Amino acid sequence: MANGDQIKAMLRAYKDADENQVLTLALQIAAREAKAGHERLAGEIRDLVDQLREQGSIVAKRHPTPIAQPKGELADLVNVAYPDARLDDVVLSTETRVRLDRLVREQRQANRIREHGLHPRSKLLLVGPPGTGKTMSAKALAGELSLPLFSLRLESLFTRFMGEAAAKLKLIFDNIQQVRGVYLFDEFDAIGQQRATTNDVGEIRRILNSFLQLVEQDESNSVVIAATNHPELLDAALFRRFDDVLRFELPPSSAIVELLTRRLVRHAPGLRVDELAEAAAGLSFADIQRACNDAIKDMIVAGRDHVAEQDMKNALQERRSDRKNFSQSI
Repeated sequence: MANGDQIKAMLRAYKDADENQVLTLALQIAAREAKAGHERLAGEIRDLVDQLREQGSIVAKRHPTPIAQPKGELADLVNVAYPDARLDDVVLSTETRVRLDRLVREQRQANRIREHGLHPRSKLLLVGPPGTGKTMSAKALAGELSLPLFSLRLESLFTRFMGEAAAKLKLIFDNIQQVRGVYLFDEFDAIGQQRATTNDVGEIRRILNSFLQLVEQDESNSVVIAATNHPELLDAALFRRFDDVLRFELPPSSAIVELLTRRLVRHAPGLRVDELAEAAAGLSFADIQRACNDAIKDMIVAGRDHVAEQDMKNALQERRSDRKNFSQSI
């Protein structure tokens, strides 16, 4: 039979969602049983391991962490959701995907890392233009880790009473300690602006100082993600508080082709994706995604069984015009 150390190791691996370690330990137990002459039991364990490997990831089959709905004042500060997105659903640069995968691996083996006196990656700063995948990546990380996504409502953080915003921020970090999840501070430049700017406001400076202290002290099991379209506005002290700073850019041609292929393959298998990618150059992932959705809806309303290429081109042009009009208005 399995000894106590093996059972504890298997339970730790299961807790960390380290499926490879779970199966490896199971095979070690099978080998131990075979050596003890229990061939039938050993064979049954090996067969179960083979079945699990054929069925795919056991992580995805686990029940996700239940959402703890915020109560009281906290309910006004955060939105909670349970994303079903995965990193495979997001078109990312190779470097960004590698670094996000690394965070997922470290989070899944957090206990083993802590046993060596180290901390798993848990704090990310995502920077880049609007619509390039920052928020979607936060959702995908929550989905990969089977954790709830808590999104901060910045409009609820600021009040006319001095010191109240910092107290609310402390309330959020208390929840970060108590409820494991992915916590997204979107449009982070609203609270992370440089303290030396000429239009500096005392309350904003206090909020920033509070955030710097709280994120520095945070050793929770949660993941904290800040996202901004304007990294140039952020205070320099913020950057060293994050484990990784990931830059998101407008998609290159290859990424546009991948996105169009993924989104339209079921609705227009013969579409000339390379030509459409040229028409989409300069648009964000979000713009292209919305254009695809518009073209698919046109197909549905018109009662067709495929997306017409011209409808897709029109949808891309419409998004480009919207982007141009918006740029001219600010």
